[in-house]
Amino acid sequence: MPVNPATSQYLEVAEGRAIHYTEHLAAGDAVGNVIFIHGSGPGASGWSNFKHNVDAFQRAGYSCVVYDQWGYGKTSKPTDVDHTLDFFVSGLIALMDALQIEAATLVGNSLGGAVALGAALDHPERVKQLILMAPGGIEAKADYFAMQGIQEMVKYPMGSPEFTRDVLANLLTLLVFDPSLVDNELVDERWLTLQSQNAHVLATMAIPDLTDRLKEIQHPVLVFWGTDDRFCPASGTWKILENCQSVQAEIFNRCGHWVMTEYPSEFNRRCVDFMSSSG
Repeated sequence: MPVNPATSQYLEVAEGRAIHYTEHLAAGDAVGNVIFIHGSGPGASGWSNFKHNVDAFQRAGYSCVVYDQWGYGKTSKPTDVDHTLDFFVSGLIALMDALQIEAATLVGNSLGGAVALGAALDHPERVKQLILMAPGGIEAKADYFAMQGIQEMVKYPMGSPEFTRDVLANLLTLLVFDPSLVDNELVDERWLTLQSQNAHVLATMAIPDLTDRLKEIQHPVLVFWGTDDRFCPASGTWKILENCQSVQAEIFNRCGHWVMTEYPSEFNRRCVDFMSSSG
């Protein structure tokens, strides 16, 4: 498993509330900025989602930021605020402001995809391109909760005695088509992160269906989806294609919710090509 070589940094947004992130500078002169926005779930964090991808982006000349969203990883986990889409987007924009990043390519998976879409809609000048992997925020809540993965994710509250390491391991296998990708090292990593997570983030998460607003997005979009996704229905690919102005789509069979983990070489190569050709 790639080890994050970057030093942890923290941005204090308000008293007692800080965002954890790492910076990964480009190899040579930077040609652009990329911000990676991770998905939801027990033990989720920025590096856990994108550890197979950052190096390829750096080598292609992009300076990268990997951060933990509110309620996840080493970022603050406030219990006095609902985790709405606006709240998640505000964290991203605060981080960009602090790092003096005027605009960036946003790479978002699942919840992170919804946050990337929210940023593009409400702060279009801060976004250059969108790279989305099975983004949330384009279905009704009932449709997401009908998915096997979501049902298993909310079956036991995080922190409850019923949510054991074995429960986590089983949940992680639902994220991929090939369960052998979920090894003890990955489970240990997510289990350790989970120990500081609380149930509030999932209990108060409120992400609207943005389908009706997708036509507003003018940015170039590259979307990935696995046909065996058990968390976000792959039919969402066609919602993106039909509604956004400029879209390229990559659909992988024998692939679940984590395209960037299951097919990292193909994902990285396609992303670099897209950024260089549509930037």
